Amino acid sequence: MRCLIWLLSTLVLLSVTLASAVYAAGNNPKLTPLVAEIIAAPHVVPGSDGKRHIVYEVAVTNVTGGDARFERLAVIDADSGAKLAELGPDELASRVTPGASRGNETRELTAYQFAVIFMHVALAEEAAVPARITHEVTAHFAVIGAEMTLTLGEATVVATAPVILGPPLRGNGYVAADGCCDSIRHVRALLSLDGKFHLAQRFAIDWEQLDDKNTLVVGDLKVPANYHIYGNPILAVADGTVVGTRNDLQDQVPGALPPNLPIDEADGNFVVLDIGSGLFVNYAHMRPGGVKVKLGDKVRRGDQLGEVGNTGNSQAPHLHLHVMDNASPLASDGLPYVFDRFTITAVDEAGTEDFDKAEATGSPLTLTPRSPPQQLKNVLPLDLSVVTWPQ
Repeated sequence: MRCLIWLLSTLVLLSVTLASAVYAAGNNPKLTPLVAEIIAAPHVVPGSDGKRHIVYEVAVTNVTGGDARFERLAVIDADSGAKLAELGPDELASRVTPGASRGNETRELTAYQFAVIFMHVALAEEAAVPARITHEVTAHFAVIGAEMTLTLGEATVVATAPVILGPPLRGNGYVAADGCCDSIRHVRALLSLDGKFHLAQRFAIDWEQLDDKNTLVVGDLKVPANYHIYGNPILAVADGTVVGTRNDLQDQVPGALPPNLPIDEADGNFVVLDIGSGLFVNYAHMRPGGVKVKLGDKVRRGDQLGEVGNTGNSQAPHLHLHVMDNASPLASDGLPYVFDRFTITAVDEAGTEDFDKAEATGSPLTLTPRSPPQQLKNVLPLDLSVVTWPQ
């Protein structure tokens, strides 16, 4: 009987306002079975596909004593009411992440469970960028045996244009691995550090290099120097000051991520560059002794900072690069950026699985050429684009 009374009271509380109180219009509070907030203010970045991309995270908690199953989520322009994107059951099942634990995706939350929904909205080039967004969420709640649609998770979209950078490398054949906006290794690398969530790698790219046979490595796969990018000069993407370095770690053996790596070794040998306006650039995984600058050095765009390696949390030689809002490579918020000039010659449209196979076996990537090559300005190369940098 007590359960029946509790269920009936829950139904009443979820369906009516506090009728005995009188408030100004629009200020009547309602109990809701979900609570949500945006982890970091959404930014917009123009991509190499001609679209503008909004990448952000919604933290959501089921506050009921029963299961909640997500059925639909729509991203809404909070001012015009226009629908910007909609996720159905299958897409939600791949994006709702209980405990923010990657690999744990499901659209069902148990009682009192917390999750993060990793969001990506792609806007057509001609579409207006919203000043504010909100979300319409439809879910089935076990405690009432029915669906409810809620509006929650409002956020202001940052209007500031992304910083424009120069090339981080020289030459051609560079693959933008694990790039924006749905390859999960970076965009879902949400860490709980010092009591709060940080996603420094939201717009990170792992740069690797192909030869003329579209392979990443030739010879013994366990030897870092056999990867084409190994030892390549790493360049300052802007004028700046060196505010962080490490240069004492040895290369990992390629083929697998190192187990039980201390978090302070995750970036391996690295350089952090303060480029002004509250922006910092992280360059990670440089080879042993490969850091060529020291703390406090002033550098100019194009100066060499180091050499590509395989130190830290790395399973193959590459340059990891991202922009962030403070000098910590991990305990920071990842910010968008664009490159002033580059050319895309091909894209691995077969996806991350194809890239991983090439990295693990030495097989060629399955590339779709861009004919003619795309000469682009002031955009971000999207995932698995093959880039030539200007000389």
